[in-house]
Amino acid sequence: MSLPHQKHTHSIHHTLTLNAPGLRWRQAFTLFVLASACGNAFARTSTAPDDTLAPTVITAVQQSSPLTLVTNPRDARQPVPASDATDYLKTIPGFSAIRAGGTNGDPVLRGMFGSRLNVLVNGGQMIGACPARMDAPSSYISPETFDRLTVVKGPQTVIWGPGASAGTVRFDREPEQFDEPGTRLEGSVLAGSHGRVDKVIDGAVGNSTGYIRMTGNQSRADDYDNGDGDTVPSKWEKWNGDVAVGWTPDADTLVELTAGKGDGESRYGGRSMDGSQFKRESLGLRFEKRNIGSVLDSLEGQVYYNYADHVMDNFRLRTPDPTSMMPMPMPMAAQVDRRTLGGRLAATFKWSEVDLVAGVDAQRSEHRDRSSAYDMMSQTYTDADAFAWNKDAVMHNYGAFSELTWYAAERNRVVAGARIDHAQAKDFRSTSGMMGMANPTSGKTRQDNLPSGFARVEHDLESLPATAYAGIGHVQRFPDYWELYSPGSGPTGSVNAFDAVKPEKTTQLDVGIQYKGDRFDAWASGYVGQVRDYILFSYSPGMMGDSSQAENIDARIMGGELGAAYRLTDHWKTDSTLAYAWGKNSSDGEALPQMPPLEARLGLTYQRSDWSAGALWRVVSQQNRVAEGKGNVVGQDFGKSSGFGVFSLNGAYRINAHFKVSAGVDNLFDRNYTEHLNLAGDAGFGYPGDRAIDEPGRTLWTKLDVKF
Repeated sequence: MSLPHQKHTHSIHHTLTLNAPGLRWRQAFTLFVLASACGNAFARTSTAPDDTLAPTVITAVQQSSPLTLVTNPRDARQPVPASDATDYLKTIPGFSAIRAGGTNGDPVLRGMFGSRLNVLVNGGQMIGACPARMDAPSSYISPETFDRLTVVKGPQTVIWGPGASAGTVRFDREPEQFDEPGTRLEGSVLAGSHGRVDKVIDGAVGNSTGYIRMTGNQSRADDYDNGDGDTVPSKWEKWNGDVAVGWTPDADTLVELTAGKGDGESRYGGRSMDGSQFKRESLGLRFEKRNIGSVLDSLEGQVYYNYADHVMDNFRLRTPDPTSMMPMPMPMAAQVDRRTLGGRLAATFKWSEVDLVAGVDAQRSEHRDRSSAYDMMSQTYTDADAFAWNKDAVMHNYGAFSELTWYAAERNRVVAGARIDHAQAKDFRSTSGMMGMANPTSGKTRQDNLPSGFARVEHDLESLPATAYAGIGHVQRFPDYWELYSPGSGPTGSVNAFDAVKPEKTTQLDVGIQYKGDRFDAWASGYVGQVRDYILFSYSPGMMGDSSQAENIDARIMGGELGAAYRLTDHWKTDSTLAYAWGKNSSDGEALPQMPPLEARLGLTYQRSDWSAGALWRVVSQQNRVAEGKGNVVGQDFGKSSGFGVFSLNGAYRINAHFKVSAGVDNLFDRNYTEHLNLAGDAGFGYPGDRAIDEPGRTLWTKLDVKF
């Protein structure tokens, strides 16, 4: 990995308190909150806060429709509220996470990773810049500042971008609605073990013709202790601030301008460098017009700009070990950035029995890097910002899509979609590899036209309150930045990965059923798939660390998820879920690496109108199907893993319509355990480097929610 450069980065606390632009941002937000709280300035909105306690999510949210889950990421849940999107997603059956410490993990759905999972924020992509995904797209997302999370499992939608063979994840903020002049203000404060402190605020002012909304959060935690009382390097701190200005001239029209900033830092026991900067800048403009006519029902369009500026180093959040070779004994830093510009235009048509969504989308993404330097003779360090940026990659994608729902009969629906993408990437690297050899693909462009599509049949059973479905999807995915530019080498006999790694081609069958009765709810989903030219990473140890090779293989995958909930009485409810993923490297006749083990969750809840209590038992089996030394651009199989069980408790009490307090204890019995999808410990902190990162021991937390 080449090491980019950056100006000297202060701690995030220093940035928040002394940096002038950051201070102006906080002052503006404070003034906005004070204005929102002035009761004599505006009349209250017509909807008063509800004084009924919402149930705590213990195991999972019920699917909203076949293969689709829609939930409010602010809803109370067990365990401790999430620090980022990956932390939230891993509580949904089928999801797991590649863990590196306290925060900024990488989400995995059904054993599939990276750009196989499309992660969108308000309809656009916030793509990370680190060649090793230290700043995965999910690390820039604070779930509690969003209103809606939508998950579509499998290749069962085509309208939200290319390559989503594993699934599509969307975090969205809804437009505000004010029938008359009014205000809305919500917030929360959380305190927990290991120095965990979270602060979230969300407020809006507006009337029938427009609104201003501001959201912000600040979150931090110290290094946590594992179940044996040993400290795991995992300290982190982050903040985000976003503003939206909307114009609503009538009930069917919206024009909204959004802007946001954020930053953070995190140290890792599973990497040779830490993340000392996770700077984010975002801009967006969207337009929506609904109820247009009898056939053309709605039109929506958006453009977005997202910028990630990420710094990695080995000295700001740790002290380099002068006696070691890996990590390096001298100070070193790398700075990378990613500038993404995109847009989307879609129209919805409605006939008596058919709905059709059709449109186009486009994206341009540019990646740059620069590195620090260290003179061994004079022992002089020069930080990265003393050097010029090096542009190494520019990637484009242009897509056209259509998705149709046919209400074939009273109980039968057919949903089908197709899209075509033109993807291209240009290699700007003049050198490549650890030795800085001339890059044989410098200045070259590769491009492909890639089709995708799916068809699904849904049937509402006549004898039961249940829906059964079956769908088949096919996705051709262009290799992403991490697969084209970060590997040390490409397939055997090729000049490099950029030259020879082929697009992935996934064909997958999804089947399932969901039942909703008076007291009993249940759902089941299963899948089986064939992946041609699956992009696999192989790692070989060396003097300067592991070297990586990307190659194409054929793979088979299958698995599924189950869920059930039974209301024992008016107040008692029990929940359970089960998730399993299996994969085989058909080309080599061995297991597909980085497959999560079988996982079960069992929950019990007691719920009244003003208080609740719940328990969660999470049980994970051992994983014996591994392929040591193989994986993806971040994780690899280091060996078999043991199973474990973790028991947690929670409770909540609504004081009145405006205040709610909740508390919990995760890992009640202080179990010492590790997740299978994990990074190995690193020598930089003296933490063992021959095994996966341990998870937190007993963790206590309490949270106060306020709503006006």
